[in-house]
Amino acid sequence: MEEFIRGLPKAELHLHIEGTFEPQLMFEIAKRNHISIPFSSVKEIEAAYEFDCLQDFLDIYYQGAQVLIKEQDFYDLTYSYLKKCAEQNVRHTEIMFDPQTHTERGISFETVISGINKACRDAQRDLGISSLLIMSYLRHLSEEAAFTTLKESLPFKEHITAIGLDSSEKGNPPSKFKKVFEASVAEGYIALAHAGEEGNADYVWEAIDILNIKRIDHGNNALQDPELVTEIINRDMALTVCPLSNKALQVVSDLKAHPLKKMMDLGLKVTVNSDDPAYFGGQVNQNYHEIHKALNLSKKDLYELAKNSFNYSLLNENKKKTYLDELESYYLTNK
Repeated sequence: MEEFIRGLPKAELHLHIEGTFEPQLMFEIAKRNHISIPFSSVKEIEAAYEFDCLQDFLDIYYQGAQVLIKEQDFYDLTYSYLKKCAEQNVRHTEIMFDPQTHTERGISFETVISGINKACRDAQRDLGISSLLIMSYLRHLSEEAAFTTLKESLPFKEHITAIGLDSSEKGNPPSKFKKVFEASVAEGYIALAHAGEEGNADYVWEAIDILNIKRIDHGNNALQDPELVTEIINRDMALTVCPLSNKALQVVSDLKAHPLKKMMDLGLKVTVNSDDPAYFGGQVNQNYHEIHKALNLSKKDLYELAKNSFNYSLLNENKKKTYLDELESYYLTNK
């Protein structure tokens, strides 16, 4: 099964580029930029990656991002992730980035997106991986701050496909960002949002009814409300589920208790993703492997998850078909 997963063509739809920051690269960039970090070794950083909740993780996540200063830093961060995609047969990835994490400390929007975008272009040319960018608003900040970010993004609109909503969920409901989402969609961005990771089913309702999102990031707690499950199925919306993230942040106590298979059995369209792989113990293939072991998923289950990842990507229909044909050929040969 490990070999089957390794070769399985797949897309990754829920990935924060700042969350791919491996300790070794963090040390290299910190040294290059003459920035001191409160860790003396890679092992010390890894030991700090033990979390009791989302906020524990966010505290160290933002701390790590402080060393990203120059365009080259964002390039190196992104290209390092895309090389890992190539090793795992991730054919397409939809990368979230948090501009406010950087602009709030004086790094220009242009610096951030130029480095990320150049890495994506080079990976398309050199590694054959397609990608697109999702600009995420930080929900612990104000809607006014999100509007500032929207304005800053407009000169670079051609490089951004969608907007997202991430960071601390509890106490920051989707409705807080109603106006900026409306304005973002008016500018041509596709609306996505994290909902139902730590927030309850009401947050998912708000995300789909008030923000009019096209895809739900996480969505675990949608299962609290059978009517909501039916609504998501009727709207043909996918959930971008992140098993190892859910375990690391205590959303589930054990992967054997993860609701992914239940979601599939109910008819929900589920995808498997790594979220913040440097912090949560595994890239996307590791997420496939661990959830397969925990829930005894079959090759057919894994094929369906990979199929969903292409079907519910933001690619055009022709590109989807190319990847889906590749996936079907692989499955029929290896099932």
